[in-house]
Amino acid sequence: MIVVRFVIRCQPGKSEQVLGALQAVVPPSRALDGVISFDIGRDVTDPNVFIATEVFEDRAALDRQESLTEVVAALAVLEESLAAEPEATIFHVSSSEPYGS
Repeated sequence: MIVVRFVIRCQPGKSEQVLGALQAVVPPSRALDGVISFDIGRDVTDPNVFIATEVFEDRAALDRQESLTEVVAALAVLEESLAAEPEATIFHVSSSEPYGS
């Protein structure tokens, strides 16, 4: 299993444009085979920051998601909207279990 954490910091005034591009990415990403979960949220302390947490069965699923037309379009929007380089971390997870219960 692969978990990706992606942090995007937008230029002031660009966050709504980025939000629209990211919203377009979520539904097709969630529908892909091998995508366990795919969530993007806004930082509660900074409306110019978005955080994605993506969980994939394997690298092939991650590669399929990255090749989506919507992802390519979102990356073009990010290219002109970022205030800093994105922060991305890939975690290789050998096991997981439900929390609680």
